[in-house]
This record gives sequence, C-alpha cells and structure tokens, in this order.
Amino acid sequence: MATKLACVTPSCGKSGTLVCPTCKKLGIPPAMSTFCSQECFKGYWSTHKALHKMFSQAMASEPVNTDKSSAFEGFQYTGKLRRHEVSPMRTVPDHIAKPDYWQTGIPVSEQQADGRIPVYTKEQIEGIRAACRAGREVLDIAGRALRVGVTGDEIDRIVHDACIERGCYPSPLNYYNFPKSHCISVNEVICHGIPDSRPIEDGDIVNLDISVYKDGYHGDLNDTFLVGKVDDDGVRLVKNAFECLQSAVAMVRPGTMYRELGKQISATAASQGFSVVKTYCGHGIGELFHTAPNVPHYAKNKAVGIMKPGHIFTIEPMINMGTWRDKTWPDDWTAVTADGMRSAQFEHTLLVTENGYEILTARENEPVMEWDLAKVQRG
Repeated sequence: MATKLACVTPSCGKSGTLVCPTCKKLGIPPAMSTFCSQECFKGYWSTHKALHKMFSQAMASEPVNTDKSSAFEGFQYTGKLRRHEVSPMRTVPDHIAKPDYWQTGIPVSEQQADGRIPVYTKEQIEGIRAACRAGREVLDIAGRALRVGVTGDEIDRIVHDACIERGCYPSPLNYYNFPKSHCISVNEVICHGIPDSRPIEDGDIVNLDISVYKDGYHGDLNDTFLVGKVDDDGVRLVKNAFECLQSAVAMVRPGTMYRELGKQISATAASQGFSVVKTYCGHGIGELFHTAPNVPHYAKNKAVGIMKPGHIFTIEPMINMGTWRDKTWPDDWTAVTADGMRSAQFEHTLLVTENGYEILTARENEPVMEWDLAKVQRG
C-alpha cells in the first residue's frame, strides 16, 4: 500500500510535493529529498545540502576527508580560541549496537522521519531512560577528569572508553562525519566544538556535551564547568545558563506549547543582560538522535506542537554574554559567538508525564534542578 511522502524538514509534517533536483541526479531516495514547498526547501537548504556530498562519498566508497587544516588558512577568528590538532576517529567494537549513520555519516532514518512527535510506549521509555542514565554516568566521569592542563582529546578518550564500557555507541561519532565521540565547547564556542590537542587553561568555561546510543535508543545531556579561577562575569553567565534551563524545565507538563519555552528562557537570560542563541534548538530524541519536536529557546518562535504524556525531548539553551549571533569555523561544526564573547549551556533530556515531567538525564537523587557551584567548579 503506497503512502504519501512527508516533507523532510524537521517538524513540518506536510505532504511532500517537490523533490530536490540535486538529490534526483545523485539517486538519493525521494523519502530523503522531498519537500512540501520552496519555502521549506530554502529554509532547510543549509542542512540538507550536506546530504549531497555525503551520499556521493558513501556511494563511491571514498573515505571522508576530515583534515580541515587548509580551510583555516587566513580564517579570521572571532575570539582568542584557535584550532588545534585533531586525532583520528576512534573505533567502536563490533558487539556494540550502532546507529544507521555509523559508517556513511548519513542518518537515513532521520531523513525519512515523518515530522510527527513520537509518543513513546512504556517499553520504549525504559530503553531511552537506560540510555540517559548511561549518558549521565559518562558525563560525570568526563567532568571529574576536567582540570587545567587536560586536553579535549584526552577527555574524548575518556568519554569514548566510558561509552564502550557501558555498551554504548557515542552518538556524535561520524554523525554527518563529526570526527569525535563528544563535543567540547570552550569560552566563545557555543556548541559542537571538536575535541583537539588544546590544553584546558585556568579560567576557561568548558561545556561537555554527551550523547550515547544504547540498545537502539539515544540519550543527550550537557553541563558547563568552571575550570580554575573564572572571573565573576563568567560565573554569572554559567549560573544564568543553568537558570535558563531550570526555568524552562519547570514549564514541562501536558498542555504546554513548545513555543512557550523560548519566552521564559529569553526572559531569564535578559534579566542578567545576556542573549539567547537562535540558530540551534532542542529536539526530540529516542530511537532517532534528532527528531520532532523542534524546541527553540528564543521568544516569538513558531515551534509546532503541544506537550503530551510520552513525549521525550531536550531543552538546551545556549546563552551568550554578548550578541546572540553566531559564526561557524571552517571545520563546518564549531559554532562560536560572532563577537568572540563567552557562551554557556546546560542540557537535559525530558519525559512528559501525566502530571508534569521526569528529567531522564538527572543525577541520581536529583529529580529537581538546583544550582550548586561546587558541582561545576573544577581545579
């Protein structure tokens, strides 16, 4: 029985009527290349176009070139941070269950998703809960290793090994060809920083973003840490980022519109003179790494959907000390503030329950978020 193809733009859900012409030439299946309108096609183009290169490379069985050194020649950085050496991609043992993109870098199942918000069964929720618990353990292990002098690559090795020990695949690894097993974002890096050989310095603020895939389900969370002696403004920024997430989590319950979260987050950030990044959003998660709903963190957004029991998604506001605008390094991943000022972020994966919420990525015996400076301070 034939079914109508849905627009591949996340959270759209409308019937697809237009096929990307480049995808058609490359032989990419319509389920991965159909849009409902020119507006959706143009709006999603910056993300969708990456599929063309990756599909071509996968079909040709050519390894993806992850050496971006030449692309940085003459690049004007926005802040003091600089690119350092990135070690080879780590491997995952055969016995570990892997997502569909682990070889090609292409998350085909995400591209084929119909845009509807999943309502998970009790069995699925248990699977996602187990992944989230494993992710929390991995983040806590990585966080304890964070200190002045340790490199991002050393933290990545710790993250990778901790994932394997728990029977998990590190979700970022080769996702659209991301080269490492977690994201580390330092100072002006907003998100998606690639772990490299740069040693962490006294006074850095460091975000560790951990995502794991365990037995068919993903879990996603992150924390920002204060390393050594961070100035008062840096501490204030990190605390406010925590409070932005905290205030949004408190709104999670059946009947809340997803678009309402951004208004609360923006108000919390503005109360301290900070801004909210608009480019990157929270997202649904479960069997897919990224799925509906789309969860913007800024006010006056047009997110679709109302929370219902069984929905699972992340909230992960990125809070900047200066402008909300961002730029991307030539590695095609590292997002930095346009003015070079610092950024901070916290993230949880949440389940909507009959009466409210459950933080699936919470530490044990911490069902409610409470700020504790000691938990984010590192020597």
